[in-house]
Amino acid sequence: MSRDPAAQALLIALAGFLAMMGPVYWWAANSIWQSDDHAHGAIVLAVVVWLFWTLRHRLVAVERRPAPVLGGVLFVFGLFVYFVGRMFDISILEMGSQIPVIAGGLLLLKGPAALRVAWFPIFYLIFMIPLPGVFVDAITVPLKQWISTIVVNLLYAVGYPIAQSGVIISIGQYQLQVADACSGLHSMFSLAALGTLFMYIMNRKSRLHNAIMLASIIPIAFIANICRVIILVLVTYRLGDAAGQGFLHGTAGFVLMAVALVIFFALDALLARFIGK
Repeated sequence: MSRDPAAQALLIALAGFLAMMGPVYWWAANSIWQSDDHAHGAIVLAVVVWLFWTLRHRLVAVERRPAPVLGGVLFVFGLFVYFVGRMFDISILEMGSQIPVIAGGLLLLKGPAALRVAWFPIFYLIFMIPLPGVFVDAITVPLKQWISTIVVNLLYAVGYPIAQSGVIISIGQYQLQVADACSGLHSMFSLAALGTLFMYIMNRKSRLHNAIMLASIIPIAFIANICRVIILVLVTYRLGDAAGQGFLHGTAGFVLMAVALVIFFALDALLARFIGK
């Protein structure tokens, strides 16, 4: 172990944090992170670990000027949220408690300067928090309806025999239901995680550039999901229901993310050219 007192303090804090959150990570790895909707959680954790690793020297080098009042309040609040989540088995609270615990711990150990150094990995933990079921239910239905309507109108405009009844799309002899997974809500969340990480790594200086990129995340995810549903409908129409189901379970997610990332990266390059870096 390093003999540097600052490094030792951070290592001890890290050990305590892992003892606290280890059971939560283990539970998530064997439950929600195995589902398509929350599989990004494990990736987010790996990214956060990598980000803190790249910042380790800067955190150790920060001059120690603790903020005991604010740090103590945040730390105790985070522990309270964690224990309530553990007691009542509320994963949102368990995962969400990491943010005030880490922020409060850094304020107690090193001070506000350390928090400024590590602000992004702490912020990035937001993407590990499962979306509330009430929110998902409230947003999923209108998203599915909008996507169904747009897809049907687009394909009808180019001559396909297609009709819609709610979230049921009829094309030729086939009927497809736009399922919850096709609403794009979780893909928006995943793209937001990838997009903000990309923006952090690129470190563009233009505030206008960053603002446009940030505002584009949800529209891009929505457009990419429309492309996915269009491809699914056309695969079913041309090759049959079995092929459509195979596409849905095999490559639909890849197509969605590939389309979204291509648009996102192209927008970044375009803005860098006309607005500046």
